[in-house]
Amino acid sequence: MVMFKKVKSFAVAFSEPDKVYCSGDKVAGRVLVEVAEVTRVSAVKVLACGVARVTWAKGPAQCRQEMEYLRFEDVLALEEQPTDEDGSVILRPGNKYEYKFGFELPQGPLGTTFKGKYGSVDYWVKASLERPACPTQQVKKRFEVMDPVDVNTPELLSPVAAKKEKKVSCMFIPDGRVSVSAQIDRKGFCEGEDWWEQGAGEPGRKPPASLTSGNPSIPNIWFLPSAGDEICINADFENTCSRIVVPKAAIVAKHTYLANGQTKVFSQKLSCVRGNHIISGTSESWRGKTIRVRKLKPSILGCNILRVEYFLQIYVSVPGSKKIILELPLVIGSRSGIGSRSSSMASQTSSEMSWVDLNLPDAPEAPPCYLDIVPEDHRLESPTTPLLDDPDGFDSPIFMYAPEFKFMPPPTYTEVSPAAAREQGPGGSGITRLDPSPSSCSAAQVDPCINNNNNNSNNNVQ
Repeated sequence: MVMFKKVKSFAVAFSEPDKVYCSGDKVAGRVLVEVAEVTRVSAVKVLACGVARVTWAKGPAQCRQEMEYLRFEDVLALEEQPTDEDGSVILRPGNKYEYKFGFELPQGPLGTTFKGKYGSVDYWVKASLERPACPTQQVKKRFEVMDPVDVNTPELLSPVAAKKEKKVSCMFIPDGRVSVSAQIDRKGFCEGEDWWEQGAGEPGRKPPASLTSGNPSIPNIWFLPSAGDEICINADFENTCSRIVVPKAAIVAKHTYLANGQTKVFSQKLSCVRGNHIISGTSESWRGKTIRVRKLKPSILGCNILRVEYFLQIYVSVPGSKKIILELPLVIGSRSGIGSRSSSMASQTSSEMSWVDLNLPDAPEAPPCYLDIVPEDHRLESPTTPLLDDPDGFDSPIFMYAPEFKFMPPPTYTEVSPAAAREQGPGGSGITRLDPSPSSCSAAQVDPCINNNNNNSNNNVQ
């Protein structure tokens, strides 16, 4: 919203502000105008644009490229409002004026709304307020567009596999080899999404208004957002060199920008899992090791100047040498565009969440105490010590367990009464009471041997 001296408010409001639009959808909204004094308005115009833009600096030169997806222009008019011969209208204070607009997105592929390090895909509606003898006032508001990606195609449902081997050397002397082979059951996966499911969540988290309308008891229920698909990894690692290696897997995003015949690539690691370290002469296998697809932007593959791709990297960190990296391509699709698998999951969720027969416990059960489920001899009482420095800063280092050295318990303490020691004479033991509790011993409590020696010394002096 923009405010000026004569114009009290000037804003753009969409009819569906939270909607994510696709190709062929209609975008509708209003331009809201409110004035502080009588104002003549020549015209109110709207401009809708969708542009993919790439730019970065290469020395003194600037690499820049644009690609247009959408352009719509229109001159708006007020309904049931008299206009002058030149088309201008007079707005008066105390009234709220609404200029309605609407347009359809083009059919065919559109770039998904995206913002990266060297480029972006952006959609917006800009309104202009023109007045005689006054500068044009403008206000802009963005909306989100998504190009659905169907991950149910035969190509994306087929398995993907790769294999790689590397020979390791030390000071030009051969030091064995490290090999890795991996396979995933399919190439296309769905992004994580904030679905609201029945369950024990965080206090204060409430379901959307669409789920609670007409059900006053539902806002008291806690909900949890569900995550995306899981990638199941089957891999084999073999280490015949003299070093300890560590297998890992990560989802990596790769952004490629093209401008003026130049290419710029930006990669980012998004999530990672690791396996056990592999010592010399041993091997390890992963069977169904999973890594979850979190909330990600869908893959952008149809733009000529900007691409967003994802890979599953399965790699082995070798100390003193380069990593062995396998890259398996991934295609991340939105849940709104994955077809039958999404529909079946949604229908199953909706059928199970019957609000009429909803039976929930009064309060979620608290988790068991750590001391109740872990035996005393398995509790970790001492700090961990790094075993290997991990060259990959994304992960934590390998740790070893350093057992804690425990001292022997203290000897049994006794309490001695000086008066009783004098009455017993030289042959007395001086022990009047045995107190096995060290916490109840006073300053006079000493070792029995020390007490006997002290009593004998006192008798000799007498």
